[in-house]
Amino acid sequence: MRSIFFLVFILAVWVASGYGEMYKWVDEKGTVHFTDDLSKIPEKYHEDAETRKPYKETPTPKPQEKSKPSLPEKISEPEGITVDLVRSGEVSFTEVVLNQRVKQYFIVDTGASFTVISREAAKELGITIDENTPFIPITTASSVIFNPLVTLRSIRVGEAEIENVDVLVHNLPGSSAGLLGNSFLSKFKVVLDSVNGKMTLYSLQGTPSPDRPGGYGRDFWVSQFRLYTRVLDELNKMKRRYEGRGGSSSELVRVNNAIRHFENQLSELERKASLAGVPRNWRQ
Repeated sequence: MRSIFFLVFILAVWVASGYGEMYKWVDEKGTVHFTDDLSKIPEKYHEDAETRKPYKETPTPKPQEKSKPSLPEKISEPEGITVDLVRSGEVSFTEVVLNQRVKQYFIVDTGASFTVISREAAKELGITIDENTPFIPITTASSVIFNPLVTLRSIRVGEAEIENVDVLVHNLPGSSAGLLGNSFLSKFKVVLDSVNGKMTLYSLQGTPSPDRPGGYGRDFWVSQFRLYTRVLDELNKMKRRYEGRGGSSSELVRVNNAIRHFENQLSELERKASLAGVPRNWRQ
């Protein structure tokens, strides 16, 4: 599936042998990656990539090394939840639990706006899709595909669980059961260690403070508002195109349902932000 709208697949790097130098780099979404092959790092991140020795080669720290910057970072870093990644070709999968009962292995994609489940999974979960269900239009190379948007009660990965998660219902190519995207992952700082086959999730929610209204920092609030604003902009553009053709097509009805859904989501986010005291310039 080729999508230039929402589903953007980021391929994980090859599993490294564990010898020689290892590189750490952070992408524009804040996701931390590890690899032992410099060519696997996008060129724009080369300058900021850190070179590290694998843990097995790291000598026992000497007393004078306690003042190194890396040590305070490890001590102050909040405890994360680490889960296994399973490699298949150039993508990584992890086990997810939908609505506390359906277990499946999903592709991990930090570049996808939404999590995706299959139609079979939706049926197993008892999800009803009808004329009132919002549909998200996804533009492919040859056509526009409308995919139902539904809300799951919860998604759990390891011990990390998020409630009320928006997901698209779509059968992915091949044998993939689904895709774990940012409707779940955006609630965490994600560290992908493809060398050791691990993903660590650090909750972005902390203790509420003037700098962290509602327990979340500026980046979280900004990203949430931008997501809904971007989706609504795309939907309204598509609505105008369908209206320009005249008539009230089924596609236009689906787009209008999706617009109402995301307007409600944005209103709810505004309500939560106001209660938490989120600055106005964080909501743009």
